[in-house]
Amino acid sequence: MKIFIKAKPLSKNKKWATYVTKHSFALDLEEGVFTWDEPRKIAGSLKRSAEESPRRKGTPFQSAMSMLNFYINRAGKNLKPKRKKILEQTKIELQRLFRN
Repeated sequence: MKIFIKAKPLSKNKKWATYVTKHSFALDLEEGVFTWDEPRKIAGSLKRSAEESPRRKGTPFQSAMSMLNFYINRAGKNLKPKRKKILEQTKIELQRLFRN
C-alpha cells in the first residue's frame, strides 16, 4: 500500500507517524480514532473510512487493516501495552465486520 503525504517539512518536535496519520491521502480517518477505547468502534470507523475512500488501492478490508497495522507498527515501543491490546482486538473486530 502506498501512502502519500504532503511535501511539507516536519518540525523537530513532530513525529513522522503522527504527521502521516493526520495528513495521509490514503484514508480520511476520524479524528483521534486510534485513541478510542472500544475496538468495535475503532473497527467501524476504519471500515466506513475504507469503504468511502475513492483513493484506496485494494479492497476496503485491505485498506482498513493496512492503516491499523501502519499505526501499530509506527508506534512501536512507544505504544503502551493496554493500547496495543485494544488495537490488536480491533484487528479481530475488523475481520468480523468485513465477514458480514
